[in-house]
Amino acid sequence: VMKTCKKMGIQTVAVHSDVDSGAVHVKMADEAVCVGPAPTGKSYLNMEAIMEAIRQTGAQAVHPGYGFLSENKEFAKRLAAEGVTFIGPDTHAIQAMGDKIESKLIAKAAKVNTIPGFDGVVQTAEEAVKIAQEIGYPVMIKASAGGGGKGMRIAWNDEETREGFRFSSQEAASSFGDDRLLIEKYIDNPRHIEIQVLADKHGNALWLNERECSIQRRNQKVVEEAPSTFLDPDTRRAMGEQAVQLAKAVKYSSAGTVEFLVDSKKNFYFLEMNTRLQVEHPITECITGLDLVEQMIRVAKGYRLQHEQKDVPINGWAIESRVYAEDPYKSFGLPSIGRLSQYQEPLNLSNVRVDSGIEEGSDISIYYDPMISKLVTYGSTRAEALARMEDALDNYVIRGVTHNIPLLREIITHPRFISGDISTNFLPEVYPDGFKGHQLDVESRRELLAAAAALHVTSQLRSQKILGHLRVSSALRECSCWELCVELGEGRHHVQITKSGDVYTVEADGGKVDVCGQWNLASPLLPITVNGAERMLQCLSLEASGTIVLQYMGTLFKLRILSKRAAELNSYMPEKVSEDTSSILRSPMPGTVVAVSVKPGDT
Repeated sequence: VMKTCKKMGIQTVAVHSDVDSGAVHVKMADEAVCVGPAPTGKSYLNMEAIMEAIRQTGAQAVHPGYGFLSENKEFAKRLAAEGVTFIGPDTHAIQAMGDKIESKLIAKAAKVNTIPGFDGVVQTAEEAVKIAQEIGYPVMIKASAGGGGKGMRIAWNDEETREGFRFSSQEAASSFGDDRLLIEKYIDNPRHIEIQVLADKHGNALWLNERECSIQRRNQKVVEEAPSTFLDPDTRRAMGEQAVQLAKAVKYSSAGTVEFLVDSKKNFYFLEMNTRLQVEHPITECITGLDLVEQMIRVAKGYRLQHEQKDVPINGWAIESRVYAEDPYKSFGLPSIGRLSQYQEPLNLSNVRVDSGIEEGSDISIYYDPMISKLVTYGSTRAEALARMEDALDNYVIRGVTHNIPLLREIITHPRFISGDISTNFLPEVYPDGFKGHQLDVESRRELLAAAAALHVTSQLRSQKILGHLRVSSALRECSCWELCVELGEGRHHVQITKSGDVYTVEADGGKVDVCGQWNLASPLLPITVNGAERMLQCLSLEASGTIVLQYMGTLFKLRILSKRAAELNSYMPEKVSEDTSSILRSPMPGTVVAVSVKPGDT
């Protein structure tokens, strides 16, 4: 938002909590005001403090971003009462679209496809069967008061509907103290596709194509792309026109997003409308050439839209990966915290855009969302955008926190993703036992062993020299052939390595690999060539004990490299016994203890 304001010559004020006083957005703004302590309720959600900051600085408008108060109708009302412009829709639209039941009724009235279902509450099992037959199987029976998957059942026939009705009403009564049930059509293997709309205060509205957001975990998006591989021009136009009908029905102005579920037969159904800028808006900017924040500011000021529907293009393809400080091996991403000890964005590559609010030295804390950045790549075709994304992920240096680059890189190189065969169940289907990192085949394991061995030898040779000369002048001339033992996971591999010039030839696992590169051990990135193919590795640690941690194909691998003699002697070393954790309770992620529900003496 601030980048756009700078471009438009508008001065900006940042609000921040006390822990964020050194944040990137605070440094970028022309003025900054602290609105309270770290917890969001006392700072970023503290309307009184934010109103006070507006009065203090004489701000004329507020851009709410995409979290916190961006869809809060109370906040929009308070701004209007003070005569301050809210850069977003008016309170009526926020309220109408914020309520699940009301928004569905408005959508129906505006002739938008909604998920077929029974609007009222279902009384008996027999009534449930009758409704289910009218809607058509499969159906979903769900608690009216529900949430979090409680009191939900999917039924494929009459028998399952009777059973599901009974179980769901019992579960709903015990979970929410409310046994009212709704029935709607269940959409099997859906895609989550959303339409970006843009409207002004003069009754004009445009749709700016779609975004495919089906790759999700815990209903949060992980990878998004625009356009979608699945839509044809007719479906796209139908979805766009319905989204605009809905926007006009609530007299919408500003940028907004209408989310649809799309089934395998290209039937689409309204899900909800987000009355704000979305996290993934950059991909739409890439393919349309419009700056959505600039458009929002213009609309809020009262200008008409500058474009007509026929002027909105689809140029090329854009993909966004959400880079999080999360451990992808725990349920596809549990938050991690820490300080970014080293941080380098891959901006040296062309057509790569990184939107981030942090820099080297920033802390990722327990108070806010653990997102590090949005990594966007753009190309004239999808294959080009994907290849760029692969390079960008390999060139992205993040140290100090656990991050989800291993998962992102596996998703974008997965054959199902490349072919466009995706749905919102993609992650649980592809990784039924959870994410395990990049799986090495014989070829890639040999490549990794060779790269690690060559890196080890390079560091050995470097440590023999001072300022380019051998440390001991009478030392033997350096040898050019080594026998090493490399430990990777449970396996031990005997490796022979010979050096001629800049090229290492490594024999491992019954095959030969040629490795060459610049081997600048001071750089976090190690561009090397393996058998003629270019690879970007990152070396995270290189210890005197021979332990090396390498990031290869996005995933971290820990190897241990010993000389043949050391490997023989190693069998005499005592094993380190891992600690007994049976009596310890460990939290799977950082956070605040909000309640302890037991006391001494409880069983």
